[in-house]
Amino acid sequence: MQLLLLSNSAAPGRGYLEHAREEIASALNGARRLVFVPYALADHDGYTAQVASALEPLGVEVTGAHTADDPAGLVRGAQAVFVGGGNSFRLLKALHERDLVRAIRERVAAGALYMGSSAGTNMACPTLRTTNDMPIVQPPTFEALGLLPFQINPHYLDAKPDTAHMGETRAQRLEQFLEENDVPVLGLREGTWLRRDADRLTLGGIDAGAILFRRGEDPAELRPGADLSALLREEPRFDSAVR
Repeated sequence: MQLLLLSNSAAPGRGYLEHAREEIASALNGARRLVFVPYALADHDGYTAQVASALEPLGVEVTGAHTADDPAGLVRGAQAVFVGGGNSFRLLKALHERDLVRAIRERVAAGALYMGSSAGTNMACPTLRTTNDMPIVQPPTFEALGLLPFQINPHYLDAKPDTAHMGETRAQRLEQFLEENDVPVLGLREGTWLRRDADRLTLGGIDAGAILFRRGEDPAELRPGADLSALLREEPRFDSAVR
């Protein structure tokens, strides 16, 4: 299985996907035809055009899944699939409605690259439960693609002591998740990504790195280059509350 999971698609002062362009080129490994899944945003044509422009320097031909009468059939013939960011609830609802959950799972299992950013990275997890998004629509289930056996929290933000915000910090919200579910959660800070190549999983990106949450343990700081392959052997236990 080949995965490239970005925390974010845009970085300050950089063009769309520009901060990860070299990693994307490496992950594509010569693939030149990519199907883009734009359903996390409302403007499917505009979103697809943005992705096509960003990947043009790599010689990649981008086709929007929404342009096909049978999006699942289009995905099943893809060399690579990119699921973009936006609202995770809207995205997951669309994936289930269009039979894309099964189609993407099958195509990635057959060797095609899966690339996600933000909401698309959430989709690679077993469930939607660690998204940051507002539930603007109701998907039929929170079950996502399950390309990994653990959860990710993209756009992970560290608490700022001088902020006026009085709600829960991101860390507190993830600890609440762990009170109800015994599943590791990897908080991916901006500018970082995960790269899976078969049974090897590696953290990449900027020095900010990531933070790993586990039930009953202190959060662990991780730096780019960290080998996280052991996470691929996790057995997630959902709805296993601590009482």
